[in-house]
Amino acid sequence: MSGDRFLDTNILLYAYDLDALAKRSGAMAIVEEAWRQPERIALSVRVLQEFHVNFVRSGRPVAEATLIVGDFSSWIVIENSLTLFQRGLWLQSRWQISLWDAMILAAAESSGARELLSEDLNHGQKYGLVSVINPFIA
Repeated sequence: MSGDRFLDTNILLYAYDLDALAKRSGAMAIVEEAWRQPERIALSVRVLQEFHVNFVRSGRPVAEATLIVGDFSSWIVIENSLTLFQRGLWLQSRWQISLWDAMILAAAESSGARELLSEDLNHGQKYGLVSVINPFIA
């Protein structure tokens, strides 16, 4: 399984954030593109978990979060594993980033993605074969 782009949690959350209209517009465009070409998009179980937790924390119903996670699960999903965790630990040390960011990066690598869409890592930076793109930078 291989996707061209890996989506970080913040992209998915902004697509549903009624209080961040500028970012919501950009995130919705990314999600709509993902629905048109699902074979190009990857995410991880961790992204789905984080989306669910933060979506519910924002006051939305658990049932709605669960339905959305089910929909997102039709894209390429990278499973959590010991191997992925070990790769994340190595990436954390190599790039001096948080473990959480390293786990996203490890999952992006595992998916075969060349682009990681995220606002959490440095825009334009290459981490091996994966380049970070912050879609909210004008």
